[in-house]
Amino acid sequence: MTHFKNRITQLFGIDFPIIQAGMVWTSGWRLAAAVSNAGGLGIIGSGSMYPDLLREHIRKCKTATSNPFGVNIPLLYPDLDKHIAVVMEERVKIVFTSAGSPKTWTGVLKEKGITVVHVVSSSKFARKAEEAGCDAVVAEGFEAGGHNGREETTTMVLTPAVVNAVEIPVIAAGGIATGRQMLAAMVMGAEGVQMGSRFVASEEASSHISFKKAVINATEGDTILSMKQLTPVRLIKNKFFRQVQEAEFRGASVAELSSLLGRSRAKKGMFEGDLDEGELEIGQVSSVLDSILPAGEIVKKVWEEFSKALINPVKKI
Repeated sequence: MTHFKNRITQLFGIDFPIIQAGMVWTSGWRLAAAVSNAGGLGIIGSGSMYPDLLREHIRKCKTATSNPFGVNIPLLYPDLDKHIAVVMEERVKIVFTSAGSPKTWTGVLKEKGITVVHVVSSSKFARKAEEAGCDAVVAEGFEAGGHNGREETTTMVLTPAVVNAVEIPVIAAGGIATGRQMLAAMVMGAEGVQMGSRFVASEEASSHISFKKAVINATEGDTILSMKQLTPVRLIKNKFFRQVQEAEFRGASVAELSSLLGRSRAKKGMFEGDLDEGELEIGQVSSVLDSILPAGEIVKKVWEEFSKALINPVKKI
């Protein structure tokens, strides 16, 4: 595979501008190392980890790959300061932050020589990330799984808006799982793509096999953005989702919704494989996935599709 050179590959020191999203209960060191070894950027998702476990995953990832990798830190989670301390102590070189203001920690991380990328759902927040000193932003559209923007702006609309709003490189996310979709994002001005759902359906993902199978069996319309009163999250429709939906329809309070969500639902669904009572976070693009593949093969396949589409964008791949 031919290496690709642009601001994103140079910023991270990677071969291909393909970034694996740092997702809770899915993105451990095995997945991150596999993606990095294939020439993309693997990311450890710290949102479901205690600080000591995060340290263990970082150290194992360093052993498993000599290539760059990063850590995703959701800014709304407990133990945030401890997570920040761990990545600095372990000399992690790349940190993706999300779900919060980049002002608080970007400067601290940059002082340690860490490359900082922030995930945004609007051009307004992209400008704030740039002002805070971030090196790049991820423009994550409405199609994405996990936590999402309340504005429901699609990737097709959000990507060019963010590209026009900032000077720093933009990584597109949300609804991207193929090389053709990657090309579409880059035609709109993105210099890389971040993929979550595609890597959930990988052999190295730490999510439960039952959840992986649910992802590749999903069809159009099987996911929906929910819990907008709290932090919006895209879910596969199941028994738990219907409980949330019923509560929202009858005007449940934020406290009641928080209680419903707070019973280790994400762990139960994605990590333990309870497809009825668990919270199953995944993107709309799950409907185009039909296989569980090694992460390295996913990177290779996406890049080959991108390269072919670049030559002939209308030919089926």
